[in-house]
Amino acid sequence: MSTGRADQVTVRMAEIEAYDRAECLYRWKEMFGRSPPKYLSPQFMKRVLIWEAQNRALGGVSAKTTHRLNRIATGKIAPTIAKPGSHLVREWNGRTYQVEVTNSGYVMDGKPWRSLSAIARHITGAHWSGPRFFGVQ
Repeated sequence: MSTGRADQVTVRMAEIEAYDRAECLYRWKEMFGRSPPKYLSPQFMKRVLIWEAQNRALGGVSAKTTHRLNRIATGKIAPTIAKPGSHLVREWNGRTYQVEVTNSGYVMDGKPWRSLSAIARHITGAHWSGPRFFGVQ
């Protein structure tokens, strides 16, 4: 990758980081041709917009990966079970939570957990299926 292209992407990322909610909504519609799903936080929309801008500038994921992601998104195939070393990410009420899958369970914020359901309950205060909450059913 050329330094010029990398610099352009870095500038574009900084521009997107400065967007307010209204600008995120406008740019999402401009980039994807439709409004974003309701209730997405500006922080999450910025991450998606940055990811898409990087893909467009530097090349995206393979056609095979795109096809698999589309099948998962439409519910035609279930996502795979998370393997040790995987990181699960979930946004909830404006905060992003990251969970590491280990051989003996899960780790979030440096604390070990025995189940994803316990983590989901801790995050939401309600009973959830942990695998469903994190999208790894």
